[in-house]
Amino acid sequence: MTVDVTTSIEINRPVEEVATYSANPDNAPMWYVNIQSMEWKSPRPLSIGSEVAFVANFLGRQLSYTYEIVEYIPNQRLVMRTSQGPFPMETTYTWGATTTGTHMTLRNTGEPAGFSKLFAPLMVRSMRQANRNDLANLKQILESKTSSRTT
Repeated sequence: MTVDVTTSIEINRPVEEVATYSANPDNAPMWYVNIQSMEWKSPRPLSIGSEVAFVANFLGRQLSYTYEIVEYIPNQRLVMRTSQGPFPMETTYTWGATTTGTHMTLRNTGEPAGFSKLFAPLMVRSMRQANRNDLANLKQILESKTSSRTT
């Protein structure tokens, strides 16, 4: 079974701000609920070919995986694929301007193998809920920066 989960949200901040913050791997532990830590495996800044390692908790297990950036169009699209990890996964962010800010989409696709394949339906449900929580966290972080600037 293929895992394919797409979640989106409207964030009342400019595309440049949302994309810059969310595409920066250093910020991932702040807005991703399950990510505990990250480490650059290649030099900054983020570009095609960059590698970033993450440690996360998911479904009660600690997972370590490394993403390689395979496409990056600033303020439009970021695609990263696991180069190491429990199963092949691709994560895509897209950003688009709206009348009130930014529409951001987060998509995870992959092909669980071996033992993980048995849990694919549970993974899809859990991933969808985690992604919703992550995007809600991102929205709260970025929109709260607005109110703190005006006070």
